[in-house]
Amino acid sequence: MELQRCEEQRLQERKGQKRKLEEEIQEDRDATPLPTGDARRALLAEVTAQVKVLDSAFSWHESDRAAAKRATHVLAELAKNEEVVNVIVEGGAIPALVKHLQAPLSDEGDLSLKPFEHEVEKGSAFALGLLAVKPEHQQLIVDSGALSHLVNLLRRYKDSSTSRAVISVIRRAADAITNLAHENSSIKTRVRMEGGIPPLVELLEFTDTKVQRAAAGALRTLAFKNDENKNQIVECNALPTLISMLRSDDAAIHYEAVGVIGNLVHSSPNIKKEVLAAGALQPVIGLLTSCCSESQREAALLLGQFAATDSDCKVHIVQRGAVRPLIEMLHSPDIQLKEMSAFALGRLAQDTHNQAGIAHMGGLVPLLKLLDSKNGSLQHNAAFALYGLADNEDNVSDFIRVGGVQRLQDGEFIVQATKDCVAKTLKRLEEKIHGRVLNHLLYLMRVAEKPVQRRVAFALAHLCSPDDQRTIFIDNNGLELLLGLLGSTNPKQQLDGAVALYKLANKAMTLSPMDAAPPSPTPQASLKKLVNIVPCISKCTQEPNEKPIIVIIRVLFTDFFDGSLSFVITYDLMQVYLGEQYVNNATLSDVTFLVEGRRFYAHRICLLASSDAFRAMFDGGYRVSSLLWCFNVPVGCPSSSRSVPRVSFPLGVRVKIIWLILQEKDARDIEIPNIRWEVFELMMRFIYTGSVDVTLDIAQDLLGAADQYLLEGLKRLCEYTIAQDVTLDNVSSMYELSEAFHAISLRHTCILFILEHFSQLSDRPGYVFLLHLCI
Repeated sequence: MELQRCEEQRLQERKGQKRKLEEEIQEDRDATPLPTGDARRALLAEVTAQVKVLDSAFSWHESDRAAAKRATHVLAELAKNEEVVNVIVEGGAIPALVKHLQAPLSDEGDLSLKPFEHEVEKGSAFALGLLAVKPEHQQLIVDSGALSHLVNLLRRYKDSSTSRAVISVIRRAADAITNLAHENSSIKTRVRMEGGIPPLVELLEFTDTKVQRAAAGALRTLAFKNDENKNQIVECNALPTLISMLRSDDAAIHYEAVGVIGNLVHSSPNIKKEVLAAGALQPVIGLLTSCCSESQREAALLLGQFAATDSDCKVHIVQRGAVRPLIEMLHSPDIQLKEMSAFALGRLAQDTHNQAGIAHMGGLVPLLKLLDSKNGSLQHNAAFALYGLADNEDNVSDFIRVGGVQRLQDGEFIVQATKDCVAKTLKRLEEKIHGRVLNHLLYLMRVAEKPVQRRVAFALAHLCSPDDQRTIFIDNNGLELLLGLLGSTNPKQQLDGAVALYKLANKAMTLSPMDAAPPSPTPQASLKKLVNIVPCISKCTQEPNEKPIIVIIRVLFTDFFDGSLSFVITYDLMQVYLGEQYVNNATLSDVTFLVEGRRFYAHRICLLASSDAFRAMFDGGYRVSSLLWCFNVPVGCPSSSRSVPRVSFPLGVRVKIIWLILQEKDARDIEIPNIRWEVFELMMRFIYTGSVDVTLDIAQDLLGAADQYLLEGLKRLCEYTIAQDVTLDNVSSMYELSEAFHAISLRHTCILFILEHFSQLSDRPGYVFLLHLCI
């Protein structure tokens, strides 16, 4: 259905264009403005006067014939301005003009020379043809009896010599029929019923080329979307003559001929077979190199119709040399010519045997460029052709090498059908990224020039299977190529790198579901892999001129592909969960925390099992770390470079805190000086139950507490909650937060958010600050 709709749109332009009856008039003549007031009354009076002349001068008297000729000429001249056509019709011109389409009666046996023979009929036909330019007047002219007279005029050459006057009246009659039948199916049928088709077919062989053209133009209009008319034209044996006309040196002749054949074969497979059997294919292909762009356009459209369903015909069209001129037409400045060429190539590209040939002859690049067109039909035709070419494995590498994936990803497509076609093309390409295609792309990624290498890496980030990611991006250096794009000074390359990395991350997360909320901690697995990222980043940042954000992304993706970056946080430790009933319960409590002046009852066995921080607290190690923290020195796990936010206290307060810390090992009451009660209570609830609901309003404070007490499971819950609230406005502060508390998951979320929204962020005032923050 989509193809049929596309073809209908293409065919609208050749459905039987109105004849330019005033072609002898200079094209640069200024149009007369619409008359009003006195001017309109004067015009109407003039029309009425000419109509009276026509009504009173219907005889063979020389004076009457001369007056009638002048009147038809005046009305025709007025009708050349469409703005006054309605006034002419209002003045009663149509019945008077129709009356003069026939000659006056003469005495029987009168063989004398008639004055102005054929001249008055020609003028009437010309004027009526101009009035028929407006659709609302077509039926009025036909109802006044014009068709039968016009058909009789077509036959005048049989009863008269082929004088200039006869030639002119026949041509004007054919032109008038063209305009009357334009986009009017009932009048098309009436023409056939009045017997108009046989004389028009006979006139295709007339000696005068203008008559041939006028007859072909009329048949072209009559054939459009009228099966009975099509059949009668073929039955009248028009095909041989039309095909001969395709070879004419006269551009006007072969333009009309190819238009007639196109309308005959449209939606008529049987006629299409007859046309091909009659030998139309080669002369139509020959028109692709015509000097007439209109004929080229019609020929390309007709070849697209020939190739609609018949695979053999598709192959024959290519074998007979159509592809190269069609590709050359893609470079034309003529929008319609490019549109029809892309239409024909799109049809040809649906055949497997043609796909590689079209790409090999240079069709890929111009078709990709047409995706940037603002013309919806042209854009869609190009997209459909590319969809066909993407079906052949031999084209995939070339498609990617010339930047085809970027074009498809970046395109601004006008109609939904084009968007769907592009999505299907990308899907086709994705399905072919394996085996020899992937091997060749990896080869290009190693040996090609840097721009090609980056295009390949970009394409593979979007198209490759998750199972091949490590091979492509770690083993074959693909990740470094993407990071090179991200680190480029070119904004477009930065955006391409960001988009590709984000796409890659989404695929990687099918193996490591980062965006899923973590379950409660369990004692079965370990956190070692995740913790190992920190020293790895520290080591990588020693390299000169390396941007830390690039290093972080490299490590992030390396662990993604390794399968080691799992965000389901579990522990080596044999944890003890006493349960909800023991939270802040004095029963069997052997330690008490003082938080904001309030006591919180706890149990050492549960705290010792929860983290190294509490073990250090009860064996004295906590005192050292707390002393350092009190004096504004970063503290944390000795194996990492992480730190907590520095907090400055007055000297008197520090002395008091130091005194309290020195009592901690054996004291039952331990003061917690830097955590609010609500935060501490929620942290302890997690320690006792392994699960807690973290809301956004408390998540950041709870993250700080979890980091201070090395509760990685709770940190992950907090990071997950905070990550749901990352926006364009706060991503900078969220990144700072992740750095302050060594929140790896949150940091990765921020980086991926930056990659996903790279273009929006680059336009914001804080963009430079954000880059400085990350770099």
